[in-house]
Amino acid sequence: MKNIEKYKDDLELLIQKGEKLDLSMKYACHKEDVEKQINNAIKDKEKAKEYIKNIIPFNREYQNWYSESSVLIKQLMPNRLNDFVRLYEKPKTRKAIEYGNYVMEDYLQNLVVTHSYGGKKVGPEAAISQFDQQLNILKSLEKRFESSLFDIRQLVQADLFDSELDTAKELNKNKFSRGAGAIAGVVLEKHLGQVLVNHNLKTAKKNPSISDFNDHLKNEGVYDTPTWRRVQFLGDIRNLCDHNKSREPKQEEVEELISGVEMIIKTIF
Repeated sequence: MKNIEKYKDDLELLIQKGEKLDLSMKYACHKEDVEKQINNAIKDKEKAKEYIKNIIPFNREYQNWYSESSVLIKQLMPNRLNDFVRLYEKPKTRKAIEYGNYVMEDYLQNLVVTHSYGGKKVGPEAAISQFDQQLNILKSLEKRFESSLFDIRQLVQADLFDSELDTAKELNKNKFSRGAGAIAGVVLEKHLGQVLVNHNLKTAKKNPSISDFNDHLKNEGVYDTPTWRRVQFLGDIRNLCDHNKSREPKQEEVEELISGVEMIIKTIF
């Protein structure tokens, strides 16, 4: 169950950083109000001054927070990922910038829109509510761990895959390369089968192979051609380990298979 604990720890750290970013954004937009609130909360003036001094720089820290949060949301609650991203990216169909469609990209560029007569129409403070929504989406992941509806099967499966790949590495290290490659191939096949399930896809074959899964996932747009080629290459090494008795698989070939499978199971969901 180590993956579950890892996700919980990662989420806790991201939420803590999100709270700091929230303060940073509000301080940048409403400096006097925030300073007043801090001074009221912290009676010691020197401590209050130090607290304000340590407010993190939003623009420098946000991008890492956004990237890490996106990965976690994609893994644990993929149906909310588009909502999270939409609050960041400029809408392609946007014709005019209004308070409701001012997004995080606009904030990071310090975009200010003025009326024709010169007054400010919308500015960075409009992004405060957008970031609040992003942070609330991230916080909602906490309930996934508490809810009886949370499907931990994939997290437990990830633990098993890690363990199996560790076994494959040890076998290959001791020159049992064919067996190591066979284990890594099984992990890849099982993972691709789970990716199919994740995207509500089915294959007509009763016992589909890595190649079958790979073709189907590419044709359905789950991943691109370079990824398809990579999986095809890994599948060829697996077949060498499982079926080709004309020569023994090389240790470095199996090492590449194991590292490739590790990458696939961590990046393709």
